[in-house]
Amino acid sequence: MLNFIYTVTAIFAACVIFAAILYIPKFRQIFGARRKPKRVEATEKRRIALVIPARNESRTIGALLNSILRQDYPADKFSVNIIVKDKDDPTVKMAEAVGAKVFVVPEQSCKGEALDGYFRALSDGERRQYAAFVIVDADAVLADDYVTELNNALEYGKQIYVTNKRVKNFLAGGKCHSWVTDCSALVYPILDELGNIYRSEKGVPLNLCGQGMMVTRDVIETLGGWPYRSLTEDYELKLDGFLHDFTMMYYPYAVIYTEEVLRHKDSYARRLRWIKGYAQCDEKYRARVVGKIKGGNCSSDVKFDLLHYKDAVAVYLAAAITTVIIGSVTATCSSVMGLGCTVEALWLLVVLPVALTYAIVFVYCAMAMFCARKGLKGFNAYRVVRTLAIAPLFIMEFIPMYITCTAYRGEEVTWQETARVNYSDEVSPAEQA
Repeated sequence: MLNFIYTVTAIFAACVIFAAILYIPKFRQIFGARRKPKRVEATEKRRIALVIPARNESRTIGALLNSILRQDYPADKFSVNIIVKDKDDPTVKMAEAVGAKVFVVPEQSCKGEALDGYFRALSDGERRQYAAFVIVDADAVLADDYVTELNNALEYGKQIYVTNKRVKNFLAGGKCHSWVTDCSALVYPILDELGNIYRSEKGVPLNLCGQGMMVTRDVIETLGGWPYRSLTEDYELKLDGFLHDFTMMYYPYAVIYTEEVLRHKDSYARRLRWIKGYAQCDEKYRARVVGKIKGGNCSSDVKFDLLHYKDAVAVYLAAAITTVIIGSVTATCSSVMGLGCTVEALWLLVVLPVALTYAIVFVYCAMAMFCARKGLKGFNAYRVVRTLAIAPLFIMEFIPMYITCTAYRGEEVTWQETARVNYSDEVSPAEQA
């Protein structure tokens, strides 16, 4: 029995090494965080449109409108476009009070339909007056120089831009944050600093986010509007953008503050929708993405990021879960039969895989926290320690989410309204990037 335990342990170790080898391309992305793009100064003041889907958002949009009024970019060089479903929505009067344009799109059941309705409502002349469109959620707050930095970013000549996302909850303090919010704050640097910086440099499609994303006019003209309807329209744009050869960039100097939920229940439901949305998009686009990669001259980085990014994680998790199951059965049998190997089975086949998984994710979260340190306003030593202790478990929840979505692949998951946090309309960034 003891030899069996050692053999299983050795097989698990071999799988860990194999997974690490498969993960080498991701290691390059992680360590690319130190090579941020150069901040540039724009040579001209381009006209930019802020596009804000705001159905039934009158209770939360006030802080965003105030942050728009604080922008240091010339007011005649950017416009505010607010999309509602009902002309009697209280948001309409709030928008008109700050000089925003209101677009009523009655036929909308998701964000994609709201955006599509807006873009299709623009005449050719109206669309051509803008160099770019920036999608902003109604619960966001903009840094005072946000539009200025967006204009600076356009100097790079890309077509899709991802901006720096920080957590709005931390600006208000009090009861506007929780351990869930603190852990959620690490998701953005994991996607951007530990991934998108390298992707930008190597011309790899980015992990997009519908909050604070800028697309140039030619993207909208190519797409003929906004054709995405999945639960994760940003991921859908990533895959479709690859098929259209859209160029993408992460520009960390344009800072937007996004609201995060307080309750674990709400966070879990939202992340579950993400996983389901990713699965929907993969099913819809994978054949075309594979065909383009096989028929084109794609780099190894592109191939890894679009086709093989799950391989290392799948190998590791399959080995870890199998080892834990074997260890649990072995420890039980050893205890019942009095074989004397119970402790070895528990430590080597159960505790070791779980502890190693936690340790790996802990290091990942610690790097993300270091990258996000400027945005962690109000974090004292206790909150840092608490977040680093809980965040690995928070991230590891994606494992059962993925299993759930795989097991119930055919089950429909619909969009649900996210619980809101009540803020003063005067919430404002305390520091700039």
